[in-house]
Amino acid sequence: MTSSRSALVAVSGLQLAADLAGQVLALRRQRAFDTPVLAGDPATVGRDSWWAGTALSPPAWTVAAHGWALARLVAGPDPRATAVLGWVGAALVPGYLQERLVRQRLRSPGTDRLETAVVAGGLAAAVAMAVLGRRAARA
Repeated sequence: MTSSRSALVAVSGLQLAADLAGQVLALRRQRAFDTPVLAGDPATVGRDSWWAGTALSPPAWTVAAHGWALARLVAGPDPRATAVLGWVGAALVPGYLQERLVRQRLRSPGTDRLETAVVAGGLAAAVAMAVLGRRAARA
């Protein structure tokens, strides 16, 4: 496995773990999505997680696309999977930053040990995915 492919696999795996941890945590704590444009209801966070995500994770369909692309890239070089991972990473960065709870968790007085770890790790991995995916697609 080339070093660029293995780096993309590694950060994509970390990002996928953050997605799944954020999903479980948001469902347990009823953390509905809350962006400047739309907000969910804690009572419907499970249903909303399929199409709009939660305050701590992207929509389930995004997680599924991410998992598909990661599995393809692990199996071997795949330009389409590389592009999908780059695009998913690029889409997750503003997705994380627009969430009110994420912004609170990234500020010192608003931290929560578990939620802050999930969003900080997820955001960092999303940035790395976007950068590595774009570099690999160019090569």
